[in-house]
Amino acid sequence: MALTVNDMDRFEACMPRLEAIAYRLLGSASDAEDAVQDTFLRWQAADIDRIEVPEAWLTKVLTNLCLNQLTSARTRRETYVGQWLPEPLLAGDPMLGPADTAEQRESVSYAVLTLMERLSPNERVVYVLREAFDYPHRQIAEILDITEAASQQIFHRAKKHVADGRTRTEIDEAAARRIVEEFLAAATSGRTEPLVRLLTEDAISIGDGGGKVPARAKAFEGALAVAKFVRGLFKPGKAKRAIVGGSPGIYATTANGAPALVAVFDGRVVGVMCLEVTAEGIAAFRNQVNPDKLERATRRWAAGDHGEPLLNAF
Repeated sequence: MALTVNDMDRFEACMPRLEAIAYRLLGSASDAEDAVQDTFLRWQAADIDRIEVPEAWLTKVLTNLCLNQLTSARTRRETYVGQWLPEPLLAGDPMLGPADTAEQRESVSYAVLTLMERLSPNERVVYVLREAFDYPHRQIAEILDITEAASQQIFHRAKKHVADGRTRTEIDEAAARRIVEEFLAAATSGRTEPLVRLLTEDAISIGDGGGKVPARAKAFEGALAVAKFVRGLFKPGKAKRAIVGGSPGIYATTANGAPALVAVFDGRVVGVMCLEVTAEGIAAFRNQVNPDKLERATRRWAAGDHGEPLLNAF
């Protein structure tokens, strides 16, 4: 069925929200784009004149598509090589969605996206729609074909699961840059002591190479173990340059709203290192180096002017 200009306009008006919902549900920008495209195909085939509230209809279709993906994703991740981390979104990416409230900003943080992997598909949907987009439980219940009371119960359960795994800390852009610069100075000092002082006692370090780039299969745990790993990560070496193709530039930025280091070589983002910062120090260092999960970051990076790198690594 051919769409009118008005039909296209109505869909495009909903696209930013649909993409932001899909990303939070799936933890993957590429999968989110596919889900929104599939939603458009269903919109194209629908009897649009009979759809009273386009946003509600599109959200329901998208959510059901994402639920199907979440179910199959659990099976895929059982065979995933090494640790699985979400696809990072750099500062300014429209897929980050609304950021007016602390809850909205937190719902797209790398820490919370990782914690949401603990949730069942329904828990994840209810949590995202309620916490990040303030959908009323009545509407969430209609989307999931459950009762409003069930939606409320699922939300409270999901929120507790996520809250048990993290400490909320708000950091502005200037503070994020200072943290990154201090972390980088400690990482390149050649000593573990400066790093240990920046880390929490139970700090962890996780890397996702997807079997395509070397990354440890198990997380490093504890301040000393993480400090030793990070010190070694920034130590120059021919093997590291061979993997990347040369010496990448290291830049300070934010990813998913948190302080981050971005490694760039020849215009290509080869690593995004997200720091989870708490009042006690840096609690986690999550390093995304899987090239399949850095394609969008590379496109976003190419669209901006980032000045000179803080250093050239390796």
